[in-house]
Amino acid sequence: MHREDGVLDIDGLSIEYRKFSGSKTGPTIVLLHEGLGSISAWKDFPELLCDATGMSVFLYSRVGYGNSSPIELPRSIDFHSDEAVRGLPKVLAAAEIECCILIGHSDGASIAIISAGTKSLDHQVERLILLAPHIFAEKKCITAVEQAISAYENGKLRKALRKFHGKNTECAFRGWSGVWTDLEFSRWSIEEYLSFIKIPVLAIRGKDDPYNTTIHLDSIAEKVSGEVQCFNLSNCAHAPHQDQETQVLRLIEEFL
Repeated sequence: MHREDGVLDIDGLSIEYRKFSGSKTGPTIVLLHEGLGSISAWKDFPELLCDATGMSVFLYSRVGYGNSSPIELPRSIDFHSDEAVRGLPKVLAAAEIECCILIGHSDGASIAIISAGTKSLDHQVERLILLAPHIFAEKKCITAVEQAISAYENGKLRKALRKFHGKNTECAFRGWSGVWTDLEFSRWSIEEYLSFIKIPVLAIRGKDDPYNTTIHLDSIAEKVSGEVQCFNLSNCAHAPHQDQETQVLRLIEEFL
């Protein structure tokens, strides 16, 4: 398995990326990180995913995260749509990825849904895998974000995030928390995109997730036009791919 680390120059901004080259030809698995994520926050999951599926795996840190270029705050409350419609297509073009399977975690899952629902990537996306997806701004999530702000202010969360974001730590956290606690964002919803998704979808969340409830999986199962598989895992919180790594890898391998 070959690992490649590099930087993409897109519109004058630096986007860090990592790629694991698999043994199989075909679509590339593209990982879209959560609201406080980055390349390093995925830990060893991308490499394990490549090994389990034999497929190439590509991941990147969005601007304002990891070692990618910082951004000017505040983030727009439409940043999910902006990333799905404008950001992601440019990244895939720069990385020369013509066909892909999107795996999105949390905010990354929302970006994947919008991308498929708006068909911003035309026929490039073959399947969606959604980990702890958000379909709308549920009160439970907003409350959890407010608790995260308190943990960040007392220094514990700030220290934990610094190893994933370095100089971008403040940018990453304030950009994320600022959107989710914006009163205007409380009306945010992407349910309208679900019925336009005709490709197969695998959705996974943890029963102990502090950021959402099963209502998001219910909405996906009810409204997506294509084949849908939903799993609500026990002993699992907001990061199914880490809390139940073996089970999630098995579900993904079977789905693909």
